[in-house]
Amino acid sequence: MANFNKVLLMGNLTRDPELRYTQSGLALVKFGMAVNRRRRNRDTKETTEETCFVDVTGWGAQAETFNQYMKKGRPVFIEGRLQFSTWETKEGQKRSKLEVVMENFQFLGAGGGGGGGGGPEGGQRQESEARPAQAGKVSESPRSEDYDFEDIPF
Repeated sequence: MANFNKVLLMGNLTRDPELRYTQSGLALVKFGMAVNRRRRNRDTKETTEETCFVDVTGWGAQAETFNQYMKKGRPVFIEGRLQFSTWETKEGQKRSKLEVVMENFQFLGAGGGGGGGGGPEGGQRQESEARPAQAGKVSESPRSEDYDFEDIPF
């Protein structure tokens, strides 16, 4: 049977990206996204909005670029894959998590949230932020087999 694992998400960051480095020097960024979905109730004709919160991880130079330009509230388009992780806490409880591993991204317009609005304080854009939207693509995306989970600093 064929397998396919691809995720496409468009939404806003729920928190500033958190950039860390593994002991081997590989960049790792973690952030959260909110993806909204509007739907209309057939009976009441009322429109409701549902929000799905997603945790995302990115690796390498792509992680550094993402961290440099993105802030809470800004919109982004993410292309990636699902990854399921399980672990045991110090107290012996089993935990699991489903997250998205970012493979590509596209900056969208200015966001309306906490760090958005098109630039830093006062609405002025810094020269580095005045660049057109760009895609972040890594030639080699690390797979879960390529790194040691014990090497991740959080």
